[in-house]
Amino acid sequence: MRIDRQLQKKMLTFQRNEITEYHIYRRLARMARKKDNRDVLNQIAKDELSHSKVWKEYTQKNVKPAKLKIWFFVIVSRLLGYTFAIKLMERGEEEAENDYEKLADKVENIDSIIDEENKHEEMLIDMLEEERLQYAGSMVLGLNDALVELTGVLAGLTLALQNTQLIALSGLITGIAAALSMGASEYLSTKSEKTIKNPVKASVYTGTAYIITVILLILPYLVLENYYFCLAMTLFIAVLVIAFFNYYISVAKDESFKKRFWEMAILSLSVAAFSFLIGFVMRQFLGVDL
Repeated sequence: MRIDRQLQKKMLTFQRNEITEYHIYRRLARMARKKDNRDVLNQIAKDELSHSKVWKEYTQKNVKPAKLKIWFFVIVSRLLGYTFAIKLMERGEEEAENDYEKLADKVENIDSIIDEENKHEEMLIDMLEEERLQYAGSMVLGLNDALVELTGVLAGLTLALQNTQLIALSGLITGIAAALSMGASEYLSTKSEKTIKNPVKASVYTGTAYIITVILLILPYLVLENYYFCLAMTLFIAVLVIAFFNYYISVAKDESFKKRFWEMAILSLSVAAFSFLIGFVMRQFLGVDL
C-alpha cells in the first residue's frame, strides 16, 4: 500500500492517540475501586494498544504518548471522578471514529478498529457505577436550592441593607442554616424512600453542594465594597456554577446541557430579580436607612 505524506501524518496522529488512550485507561483502571470496573478498563486499554500497533504497521514508526493529555485526564478523574473523565474521552473517540471511516477504502483493518471503538462505549455504559453519580440527585438538590434561595436572598439584602459586610453576614448565616436544614431533609427523605442510597451520604452530598455554593455566591461581598457590583458578580458566579455543574452532568450522564442550563439559570435569575424588587419595596415601606 502506497502512503503519501498527508495520509502518513493522519496515521501517526491516530497512532499517538491510541497509545495515549492506552496509558490513560491503564491509569484509570488502577484508580477504580471495583474489580469489575478495573477488568473492563484494562481490557479497553489492551484494545487501544492493539489499535496503535495496527497503525504502526502502516507508519513503521514509534510514537510517544501525549503526556499532558494523560495527566489532564488523571487530574480530571481525581477531581470529578473517572466516570466524567472516561465520558469526556469517549467524546473524542467519537470524532476519531468519523476520521477512521474516511479511510475505510485505504486501510484493511479499519473496520475491526471501528467495531471495537463502538464496543468501548457499550462496555463503559454497563460498568459505570461511581458513587458520586448515584448521589447526583442529592447534589442537584443542594446546588439548585442554594442558587435559587441565595441569589434571591442576596439580591433582596443588597438593596435593603446596602452594606457589604451586613449582606455577607446575613447571607452566610442564612446559607449555613439552610444547608443544615437541606441536609437533614434529604436524610429523612432518603431514609423514608428506602432506596439503595445511604441516607447519611445523601445528606452530606446535599449539604456540601449547598454550602460550597453559598461560599461562592457570598465571596464578592467579602472582598469587594460596591454592593451593586457585588450583586452583579454574584449573579455571574451563579451562572458559571450552573454552567459547570450542568456540563458535568451532561457529560457523565449523557443528558442535554442546554435544557438543564437554561432552566436553572432562568429560575435563579428570575428569583433574584423578584427579590431585588421586594428589597426595594420593603426598604421604602419600612423607611429603613442604614
